[in-house]
Amino acid sequence: MFVVNFERIEKKYRLSEEKTEQLLLKIGQRLIPDEHGKSLVCNAYLDTADYRMIRASIDAVDYKEKLRIRSYGVPGANSTVFLELKKKYSGVVYKRREAMRLSEAMILIKTGIRPFESQIISELDAALSRNGRPLPAALIYYEREAYYAADDPSLRITFDRDIVCLFGSPGFDDVRPKSKVLPSGSVLMEIKVGGAMPLWLTHALSDLSVYPSTFSKYGTAFINEQKKHSITLMEEA
Repeated sequence: MFVVNFERIEKKYRLSEEKTEQLLLKIGQRLIPDEHGKSLVCNAYLDTADYRMIRASIDAVDYKEKLRIRSYGVPGANSTVFLELKKKYSGVVYKRREAMRLSEAMILIKTGIRPFESQIISELDAALSRNGRPLPAALIYYEREAYYAADDPSLRITFDRDIVCLFGSPGFDDVRPKSKVLPSGSVLMEIKVGGAMPLWLTHALSDLSVYPSTFSKYGTAFINEQKKHSITLMEEA
C-alpha cells in the first residue's frame, strides 16, 4: 500500500518550448528523472452535478480543495490508481493520497465502502461526504516529464505538455474528442519544494526571466468550457 501525506509550496510557470530547453540546459545536470520519468498522467476530477467544487475553488482566496483520481497511463478496472485530496491554504499545498484499484476507488467514491482502513482513507471519505459524494466530472490528460533535484529529493520539477480535457461524467476509457487547455507549444512547469528554493534554481529562473503565474488545470479547463457554452449539468449517477 502506497501512501502520500505531505505539505509543500508549489509554483507554476507557463513556458515556451524554447524557454524550457534553455532552462534545462542550465539546470539539467542537477536533476534526476523521477520514478515515472516521461509518462501520460490521467486525472479524473470529482465534482458535483453543478460543478460546485471547481466553482468554489475559482472563487476562493485563501482555501481551495480538490478531489481526483490519478493514474499513470489509462487505467482499467483492476489498475492501481491514486485517490487524492489536494488542499491549498495560504499558498501551502497539503496532499493526502492512497493507492488502490480503480474499481475500489469508484466504490469508495459512490458508496463510502472502504477497501481498507487508514487515517488517510478516513480523511478522503470525510472529504467525499463533505462535498456531497462527488463523481468524476472532468478528465484532464497530459504528457509529463518529471524530475527531482540530485542534492534534495524533496525538490521536484515537472513539465506538462499537450494538456487536454473532457467534461460530462467521463470515464477513463472515454474516447470522445478532448479540448486543449493550453495552446500548442505551451509548457506548464511546476516547482514543488518543502522549504526555500535553492539559489542555483532561483538564479537560473532569474537569468531567463521566468516568473511564476497563477494557473489551475481544472479551473482553466472549466473556464474555457464555460466560454464555449459547452458546460452542462451532469446526470446524476
